[in-house]
Amino acid sequence: MTPHLSRRHLLVGAVAVPGLLTACSRTEAGTGAPAGDADLLERLRKQGHVRVGFAGEAPYGFQDGGELAGEAPTLHREIFTALGVPELRPTLTEFGTLIPGLLAGRFDVVSAGMAITPERCGKVAFSEPEFVSPTALMVRRGNPKGLSDLESCAGKRVRVGVLTAAVETSYAKAAGVPDGSLVAVAKQQDGLDALLAGRIDAFALTGISLRWLARTNGDAAVEVLEPFVPEVEGVKQYSAGGAVFRTGAVSLRKAFDAELARITGDPARYVRLIGRYGFTEREVPPRTLRTADLCAG
Repeated sequence: MTPHLSRRHLLVGAVAVPGLLTACSRTEAGTGAPAGDADLLERLRKQGHVRVGFAGEAPYGFQDGGELAGEAPTLHREIFTALGVPELRPTLTEFGTLIPGLLAGRFDVVSAGMAITPERCGKVAFSEPEFVSPTALMVRRGNPKGLSDLESCAGKRVRVGVLTAAVETSYAKAAGVPDGSLVAVAKQQDGLDALLAGRIDAFALTGISLRWLARTNGDAAVEVLEPFVPEVEGVKQYSAGGAVFRTGAVSLRKAFDAELARITGDPARYVRLIGRYGFTEREVPPRTLRTADLCAG
């Protein structure tokens, strides 16, 4: 059975960055999406920039000193430059509004390390995977509850923090964590704060996200345990993320995938580009992992 790989949350709301471009006026009837996506790559080359949506989630896509940073923007900048589109123009929004914003033409590509899931594949087109990252737990320093994975959380009936509407909620429930032991938090920092305050005993998220959170809170008395692969109905749940396009942007997506394959096919280059965000050769997606299979579930 092909492992099902998915990632994170679906938040709500939107925050626009002042001064960024608005959506194109030419739209597909009934959708608000720009018409003529078949020639989108050529139009981007002519204008010299691509509008990208991101959600301010480190280390996947965020602002650092006013600059667009993170795994996805760094990879995408490298790829689009190779495609003759040297500039990324960002739009900041909540995670849950990335796909609606893409479909409405607010931006051309989602650059946020978004999980490739069958539900999302029904609305948009994903690139091939950019990374894989299993789940992990953040606990208080010393791991006082002796936890290791979600099954251990269920067995010891501890309180587990999860991001609102995150896939980790379903992982925890499948492992036997009862609803009453799940505590939803709005953002990553809230999870760490709840852990330190004793409101939760563990915070479940991808290992990449938790390592970054611990790194940016260097004085916090927490630690990130070894990553693990949760299961739902006997199917292993990894994490695979990619760029997101409107379904009509076929030529753009194919050209993007060709350049992405050159990067993921060279682990040293991959780490050289995004290693500073905590990505290692462990996060390089295997060649056998294909978006079509992930979309099929």
